[in-house]
Amino acid sequence: MRVHELDIEGAFAFTPAVHRDGRGLFTSPYQEAPFSGARGGPLFPVRDISHNVSARGVLRGIHYTTTPPGRAKYVYCPHGRVRDYLVDLRTGSPTFGRWESTELDGDGCRALYIPVGVGHAFLSLRDGSIVVYVMSRGYAAEHELAVSPRDPELGLPLPGGYGLTQSERDAAAPTLAEAREKGLLPEYETCRKVEAALWK
Repeated sequence: MRVHELDIEGAFAFTPAVHRDGRGLFTSPYQEAPFSGARGGPLFPVRDISHNVSARGVLRGIHYTTTPPGRAKYVYCPHGRVRDYLVDLRTGSPTFGRWESTELDGDGCRALYIPVGVGHAFLSLRDGSIVVYVMSRGYAAEHELAVSPRDPELGLPLPGGYGLTQSERDAAAPTLAEAREKGLLPEYETCRKVEAALWK
């Protein structure tokens, strides 16, 4: 498994070997040894595993969770193809406001570790794209927040020609500056403490 430390503090990409034959393929998107080597320990205790299925052109996010309680995620795409975006929303972080973009798909099976306080979004590039979320905490609507992926100051490189489809909540999400002004963004040190507590 190849491990790549991203330009957002605490975030990593993991690309496993993919074994193909006439039947299809086999791969392991999460492997404890390389993950522990990168993060200093195994994956957090899993509290929830979810997935969504998206048509071509669906844009989800930028989603994050109030902290506390906070939530870390391990994300991959076993079928289809998505353009994935991570955005550091943690005020006081050395990489605050920085974003990373990569493609996740069912051929390469790359996975992303998303630290507490880092926002996540993706654009589905194919019909039927599936994104799986392995999470340190279950979904609770009252803790879910969003920042606009179309914020011009963030400048996410959203490819053209997809006729983007968003939920009402995502379409109405504030910009990063608006969310910060309203006190909606998580604080870096608080996120780090919440994340450290996941393994206790």
